[in-house]
Amino acid sequence: MIPHPFEYHAPTSLPDAIALMGRYGDEAKFLAGGHSLLPMMKLRFAQPGHLIDLGKIPDLKGISQVGNEIHIGAMTTENELVWSKLLAEKAPLLVEGARLISDPQVRYKGTVGGDISHGDPGNDHPALMLALDASFVLKGPKGERVVKADGFFLGLYSTLMEPGEILTAIRVPIPAPGTGWAYEKLKRKIGDFATAAAAVLLKMKGPVVESVSIALTNLGATPLKASAAEAFLRGKKLDEAALQEAARLAMSICDPAPDQRGDAQYKTAMAGEMTRRALLSAHSRAAN
Repeated sequence: MIPHPFEYHAPTSLPDAIALMGRYGDEAKFLAGGHSLLPMMKLRFAQPGHLIDLGKIPDLKGISQVGNEIHIGAMTTENELVWSKLLAEKAPLLVEGARLISDPQVRYKGTVGGDISHGDPGNDHPALMLALDASFVLKGPKGERVVKADGFFLGLYSTLMEPGEILTAIRVPIPAPGTGWAYEKLKRKIGDFATAAAAVLLKMKGPVVESVSIALTNLGATPLKASAAEAFLRGKKLDEAALQEAARLAMSICDPAPDQRGDAQYKTAMAGEMTRRALLSAHSRAAN
């Protein structure tokens, strides 16, 4: 189908973008990579009268280290994440996750901020950001605020973002030296959303788990933080019994929607398996 007629705007600064949204209100939509919005416009599920393209705002791009954090501009593409030497050294979980997003064509245009702002639990970055304890910088007509990834996702396509706000940057604490990482993603084919996926950060102290972070993709109305599994693993050896119990606890919080990728029971079982695999992979990369 052909999209509903709209006016196109390409601001070159954040204040101009925010002013345009304030002027046009509900009639306007921000455009990032476009992989979610444009298909909806073609089907006329979304019919904005004004499209505000964020692609020409330089302040929204780039990857840098600021103190003990990595700062990522919201319009940074997935491909830029994949090839970032800084991320490969300091936060390799993001590199691994970005490599598993769709296909190269999408990764060259898709943006990390668009992935997060859409609030789709099937997207990969929400769970990755939960595992990394990231924070999001939001700017709008009322000024700037910083919110944690944990609590940002409220429901299907619903987030803490208020009308007129733009996600401008992501702040990721740099994991402690020796931290292992893994993103295990089950999908039917290249380019598909996850049937189930698990992101893990793991720090060992000798033979036992010192700290662990586990987050799940596409297994509920929001990305899920497996807090009970994390609490169980701390201070324990990562043996087969511990892996099985962590997988069980991760499965216990899942409430996936049945679809062409499988029924709820299958997806939940795969959540446990992805959790187990991610823990083993992260353990193999962790240094005591």
